[in-house]
Amino acid sequence: MSEEKRVAVVTGSGRGIGKGIAERLAKDGYAVVIADYDANTAAATAEELKQKGFAAVSVKGDVSDPAAHKAFVKAAVDNFGRLDTYVNNAGIAQIKLLQDETPEDMQKIFSINVFGDLYGIQAATAQFEKQDDGDKIRKIINASSIAGHIAFDLLGAYSATKFAVRGLTQAAAKELGKKHITVNAYCPGIVGTSMWSLIDEEMVKQLGGTKGEYLKKYSESITLGRVETPEDVANYVSYLGSHDSDYMTGQSVQIDGGIQFI
Repeated sequence: MSEEKRVAVVTGSGRGIGKGIAERLAKDGYAVVIADYDANTAAATAEELKQKGFAAVSVKGDVSDPAAHKAFVKAAVDNFGRLDTYVNNAGIAQIKLLQDETPEDMQKIFSINVFGDLYGIQAATAQFEKQDDGDKIRKIINASSIAGHIAFDLLGAYSATKFAVRGLTQAAAKELGKKHITVNAYCPGIVGTSMWSLIDEEMVKQLGGTKGEYLKKYSESITLGRVETPEDVANYVSYLGSHDSDYMTGQSVQIDGGIQFI
């Protein structure tokens, strides 16, 4: 394999935003590990990429388990020889009033959205430290959200996790900069994926109304006038995964079509 060939792990990449990110990184020249809780969607996405001529492999794993991240890294090294970029994309949402949140609810969403990112940072860093890369920049990229900048009602727990991801991103960037590792986050807005379909359905249960009503309502706040696509997010992650962003670290940038301006 050429020294220029880069290798990325993308968690939660069997479908949705993660799939879009994996495909874009593959187009950028990365060999990609499709890491997902659903083995079937992971395998299907990896096969789809291979049919297009890209280098890809799939691995099943639960991001709330530190051992899963070690397995994702091992798949990268065993199949492609190294690791250059680790994308902590996997996440879930919950639609509840804060007073209705249970300990089990909070444990679940934090274990995936926050602990999962921490374990990814740890596993990626351990591998980066094993590689003799000199002053070459390696990258960790986390998924935050516009809800990690300004919290949303009925998405209180989710918002809290995404604020936490921003904190992890900043702290990790400060700790790892001297090791030539950058850590940044992307903050999507309203993306037309199954997650927003679920959010819409759960808001109907909480507030009444009809299916599609809340997606339409929130979409009206988008300055550019359309719902975001996985490709829109992936285009920005492509920049974070490229050498063009080598001097950028600790940032959590909103890529939302102009919903929030902060």
